[in-house]
Amino acid sequence: MIYTGLVIYLLFLIGIAIWSFRFNKTMGDFLLAGRKLGTWVVTLSERASGESAWLLLGLPGALFAKGLVSLWVAIGCTSGILFSWLVMARRLRLATAKYNALTLPDFLERRFSDDSHSLRIFSSLIITFFFTFYVCAQLSGASILFSLFLPVTKIQAMMIGGGIIVFYTLMGGFFAVAWTDFVQAILMVGTLVILPLAAMYELGGWDNAIGAISEMKPGHLDILGGKTGITAGLAVISGLAWGLGYMGMPHLLTRFMAIKNPDDLRKGAAIGISWAVLAFWGAMFIGLFGAVLLANDAIVIADSEKIMPQMAITLLPGWLAGILIAGALAAMMSTADSQLLVTTSALTEDIYHCLLNKEAEQKQLVFISRIMTLAVGVVAFIIAVYSEQLVFEMVGFAWSGLGASFGPTLLLTLWWKKTTRAGVLSGMIVGTFVTVVWRLTPELKAIWPFIPDLKAVMFEIVPAFILALLTCVLVSLLTQKNES
Repeated sequence: MIYTGLVIYLLFLIGIAIWSFRFNKTMGDFLLAGRKLGTWVVTLSERASGESAWLLLGLPGALFAKGLVSLWVAIGCTSGILFSWLVMARRLRLATAKYNALTLPDFLERRFSDDSHSLRIFSSLIITFFFTFYVCAQLSGASILFSLFLPVTKIQAMMIGGGIIVFYTLMGGFFAVAWTDFVQAILMVGTLVILPLAAMYELGGWDNAIGAISEMKPGHLDILGGKTGITAGLAVISGLAWGLGYMGMPHLLTRFMAIKNPDDLRKGAAIGISWAVLAFWGAMFIGLFGAVLLANDAIVIADSEKIMPQMAITLLPGWLAGILIAGALAAMMSTADSQLLVTTSALTEDIYHCLLNKEAEQKQLVFISRIMTLAVGVVAFIIAVYSEQLVFEMVGFAWSGLGASFGPTLLLTLWWKKTTRAGVLSGMIVGTFVTVVWRLTPELKAIWPFIPDLKAVMFEIVPAFILALLTCVLVSLLTQKNES
């Protein structure tokens, strides 16, 4: 029965790809659906693509392993979603339309009249680098799901999930991505509402559920995770800092650029934050309730990120479990397809079309975009096969890199008139550099003797975002006269 729900869902995605193929005649159609999408489609598509495998696998797994200290991640994310919709969305939509820009690299180059093309080139490379790791995380998530109930290896599971994602992305472009994400957002939030309710019912209601957690896992209800002093403060800041990433996610910002009417973005904010509250709290309760229900489950103990699908299989009828597991698959696909499309746009529109072949015809560009989509998918698949990192870790790295590179610079570009080309370029370089160094350095000694490893308690987006912001401001002030 589990197989039936999954097969129907996957066939539905393929059907949308084939149906939407005919709508992609220009790069504007392929990358932004002609800026004709309505509020509900844009909003739910943005939410689905914003919350990937980590929301249904990584975050519940973190709650299962660490407890309520992960609450700060959920609060940070919902705050970041609200900020990006209310503060950045409308200005970005109007600004990109003003400069007739299809991509973020295109917008930055035109906004600052960058004849050297350095902004376009460097921002395109950042997108390609970090999104490749992001897509890897989604393929790894697919392997976790399929390995639970299909007689397939990790590589075969990645091939199934990745093959379908690449197919409907290269066939249908942004139109197919947006509409599949719209459906997937509904499926995801349904999963994150139904499964915690089923778990709470199994535990005998709310009071019994909390009582069972307090008895079996008392440390799980500590929002500071047992930390004290400055270590606790840094842990809270690191959790909240996940919200900073939303300002610099190209695959989410593209949704704002694609909406038909900029005035509808306020309505979209209400829809988006409502979805986020239901989804994040649902993911948290899956992890908390699962810490009691599946405390002795060998599969979950070996890999905490399998808690969501394992809970569905344990508590629900096969047909319903299949639908909810498809919700997790939807989370991966809705993010991977958007990231593939944005990476494709960086390589095709920003590098090939604008720098190498300005006379290329629209049909030729759409064809090359499909080839690039396939190529990026293959590279991400190869890296995912050899990667041993958890989904949560890979997403965290890509999230930090993109958020710190684009978030501060884009925020200043939209809201601070003194921002310069040199400031934006310097900010992106610093954001990328600090993220990579922080992740690759085995251990970072703090200046305080009672914190043995600063890296262990501080998410890399915190120092990367702050330093990128300060760099962009400082360099802009120093170069303002030269670029005025």
